[in-house]
Amino acid sequence: MTRIRALIVDDQELLRRGLRMILETDAGIDVVGQAENGSRALAMIPSLRPDVVLTDARMPVMDGLGLVRACAASHPELPVLVLTTFDDNALVRSLLDAGAAGFLLKDVSTDELLSALRHVASGGLVIDPRVARALLAHVENDSPAPALTPTEQAVADLVALGWPNAEIAAQLHLAHGTVKNTVSALLRKLGHDDRTTLALHLAGSGRAPGKPDGR
Repeated sequence: MTRIRALIVDDQELLRRGLRMILETDAGIDVVGQAENGSRALAMIPSLRPDVVLTDARMPVMDGLGLVRACAASHPELPVLVLTTFDDNALVRSLLDAGAAGFLLKDVSTDELLSALRHVASGGLVIDPRVARALLAHVENDSPAPALTPTEQAVADLVALGWPNAEIAAQLHLAHGTVKNTVSALLRKLGHDDRTTLALHLAGSGRAPGKPDGR
């Protein structure tokens, strides 16, 4: 099993130590470094070569948003998972638009945090359901949800969980092109412009029942 190399970024030393202890309870995760802000983290990434960055949103010098933007520009293959006490809708939207791989609140359980870290390291998107519901509250209305075909529903369930197309194709035994076309159909049918807002809509609407067995 390939071990996941994680870099922790938080301006509070006690929280960094606590997160390190939590992550290292998972035999598949190695904490390769800690940084007190985004600027320091960026300087460490080339030598540490982490597989995922776990960062706070609000920090001095360079905050989580600045770090997400910088990683998107300089290390586009590196997923950044944001963990914070703040559930400000505008901040969450900015983080996701900048390319964050996920957003979790700091009261998340240990199991949920470890699962999210593994998921984003494999290319997935993770959004705390409470955050998704808050983001979508202003656009929900009483109009009936459009009917989905069985294939669309199956793909939608996994998009809501943040799975990338390749994993969806393998899980559902579909061609990669079929999954790509189905996601495009879901975007049109549900009225969204991009995959992130589609995933938020599906996660917040209750369409996704949970992870399939075996994951």
